[in-house]
Amino acid sequence: MFKWHEQAQQTWDKGAENWHKSSENMWETGSRSTIIPLMQQFVPVGSYVLDVGCGDGYGTYKLHEAGYAAVGIDLSEHMIAFAQKRVKDKKLSFQQADLKALPFADNNFDAVMVVNVLEWTENPWQALLEIKRVLKPHGKVCIAILGPTAAPRSYSYRRLYGDHVVCNTMMPWEFKKLAQENGFNVLAGQGVYKRGVLEKEAKQMPEELQQALSFLWLFILEKQ
Repeated sequence: MFKWHEQAQQTWDKGAENWHKSSENMWETGSRSTIIPLMQQFVPVGSYVLDVGCGDGYGTYKLHEAGYAAVGIDLSEHMIAFAQKRVKDKKLSFQQADLKALPFADNNFDAVMVVNVLEWTENPWQALLEIKRVLKPHGKVCIAILGPTAAPRSYSYRRLYGDHVVCNTMMPWEFKKLAQENGFNVLAGQGVYKRGVLEKEAKQMPEELQQALSFLWLFILEKQ
């Protein structure tokens, strides 16, 4: 019997070292460089923030450097081992945990950051409800969803043959609808594009066309 979460953990454990080699570049100058600046527009400094699917912890570290009290969780034991090396004080911590059952009380966090994580869950709807559970009323969530041009979407391709995969890709518009149907208001959306897309021109297009060109689509949500 195929066990999604066990297979996902093994996949990310195997990929942890390669991820660690590239994560700093992604957060500093690459596809993730605009995420925390967007969060800062909606989440006050000093807020208690959970980073779900933190990987090697670089994004969580960036939250801490920006003035947040940050907790990072990841399914991969090897990822968390890299992340633990970044801990310098009590306002930055990491632990291995599964998004389908977060080890935190209800209404615990001021904000949650979730970057390309829901695509790697067996049931994105249940994962979103778990994020909602640990978020305070009117708390904010920054969620990044892979856009149509993102190469990592290829990890779900073999599902077309009936093969077992651990990548549950969705379109940005699908996630927006899911969030709105499950107790979230959408406060903002922002695209990240590959080279060759003129961002200034893209921003003049309707949102659905902006999303169609995107490598990554960022959402800021508020819990109702």
